[in-house]
Amino acid sequence: MGYSLFLTRWYPHRYDAMEGLFVRKHAEAIGRFMPIKVLYICQRPEVKRRELHVCEWNESVREVIVYAKDSRFRFLKIMYYFIAFFSGLRFVFRHYGRPEITHCHIFSRDIFVAYWMKKWWKIPYVVTEHWSTYLPENGTFQKSSKLNRWSVKFLAKHADKVMPVSEHLIKSMMSHGIRADYQKVNNVVDDFFFQVQKKRVSEKVRILHVSCFFDEAKNISGILRVAAQLREKRDDFELVMVGTGVDFEQMVDYAESLNFPQGILHFKGEQTPREVAQWMRKSDCFILFSNYENAPVVLSECLSVGLPMLTSNVGGISEMVTEECGILVSPKDEKALLEKLDYMIDHFSEFDTEKIKTIAKQYSYDFVGKEVVSIYEKALSKRILSK
Repeated sequence: MGYSLFLTRWYPHRYDAMEGLFVRKHAEAIGRFMPIKVLYICQRPEVKRRELHVCEWNESVREVIVYAKDSRFRFLKIMYYFIAFFSGLRFVFRHYGRPEITHCHIFSRDIFVAYWMKKWWKIPYVVTEHWSTYLPENGTFQKSSKLNRWSVKFLAKHADKVMPVSEHLIKSMMSHGIRADYQKVNNVVDDFFFQVQKKRVSEKVRILHVSCFFDEAKNISGILRVAAQLREKRDDFELVMVGTGVDFEQMVDYAESLNFPQGILHFKGEQTPREVAQWMRKSDCFILFSNYENAPVVLSECLSVGLPMLTSNVGGISEMVTEECGILVSPKDEKALLEKLDYMIDHFSEFDTEKIKTIAKQYSYDFVGKEVVSIYEKALSKRILSK
């Protein structure tokens, strides 16, 4: 087998090392079994001229990142994008030849090129879908243009496989009339999460939250309100908030208005994945109160560490969190969250850490990598039969 060409809308870059990190993890997982080339166009207002950078992430994964100019004028924005895209594609073909298969991440304009390569050179393409735009709680897909909705349906129909990260996302896409050959493929958890050994380091019960600090989706303000109410009843816990994002400063200011006493609430800002693993190691339970989700990577990371979870029942979360590893509450139900958080503080030790960790094997690099390569092989065998 030759190499798989990743075309992706999101990917880590010099302006944001965390954006699309889950795509890089998929590349690493599949790269354990076959070569991967990644083509990503980073279009930013900071870019003054087009630049092409090649990075060898590991032995099997090579990244070709093209930094492109942006514009507030839609025509120029699209023109700059495709000039950068085809310059990157030309570089990939010149240095590595044609791919055996194209692997696209989310339905975007790049997939039209994958479709063209399938029709012209018989190169199959598959699509991994992470986007919450299809979820009823989000609703942006239904509000998008007719052309966009038609494009997604057309490209999904001709894909050799569409791989959403949860069964809930599959059902949501089908509810919009998006017909495809679907198969759920999980996100990937870094190996070092599986190696973490939990250890109590605080007399207080440590509750951990990790997110991108986008309050509309993550409802961080709801967590803060509930924690403030619980503080009126007991003071034997602490809440550690890890992450950063568009609403970080707003959430810090909001927390100050709730008058938390010293030692109860800690904002730690952005942390590396290894640092997140260590925070999970040193915590007693995890809390997530999102209004909508697909299949949050952070929850599969909690499973890998053996950390019990209290989370809202949205998206594909119920596929991940069973009564063996956590507690589910309805989204936006702060009364229920308060009640269950109070319960979790007293009963977190009753969850079996080792049993939780066994559930997480399906998120490992080897498991996901083998699963996707098997999908590749079936797509390629169909191409051979069609010839």
